[in-house]
Amino acid sequence: MTRLIILGDELVSASGDERGLGWVGRAVARTEFSSPTHVITLSVPGETTTGLAERWLREVQLRLPSDDEPVYAAVGMGIHDIAAGISPARTRLNLANVLDGLIKLNIPTLLVGPPPLPGADSASVRALAKIGKEVAQRRNVPWVNTFDPLVDHEQWRAEFQSQEAILPTQTCYGLLAWLVLHEGWYEWLAR
Repeated sequence: MTRLIILGDELVSASGDERGLGWVGRAVARTEFSSPTHVITLSVPGETTTGLAERWLREVQLRLPSDDEPVYAAVGMGIHDIAAGISPARTRLNLANVLDGLIKLNIPTLLVGPPPLPGADSASVRALAKIGKEVAQRRNVPWVNTFDPLVDHEQWRAEFQSQEAILPTQTCYGLLAWLVLHEGWYEWLAR
């Protein structure tokens, strides 16, 4: 059995998606796996990279198989470092520590960048995305840029026109899944 461990904030758990699939469920549904697949979503709403760096190892170790089953890990970056006032240097260090740890465990890893979301300054989210890209590239980890393709995307923006809209909807998660599938998903699973 193949295990996909997904780490991140509420965006990896499909919060706001009427169908409950999120980008993870949509990407998995469109993938042909050579063996049965167990998707393990380990999300903490509102989590910063500091919180992720503190918890990821114990969470992942609890879910590692006792045999040679394939294990993959995807890390979804959120935007909560911005509101928490976490410095770019700390964000970079936190992400580096998580990715380095997963690599040390020989777990092929994918890093999915933060999308533009209401309530977060676009320049700050763009800066987070740049950090994620740099950290991933230095470690040869597949990277999915969700910010640049979505920041001016008409459909993405339309979904957030309501003042109550703070999380992606079914349509937005479909857009995220499309980006993930076309920017790093298959490269990640081929490792």
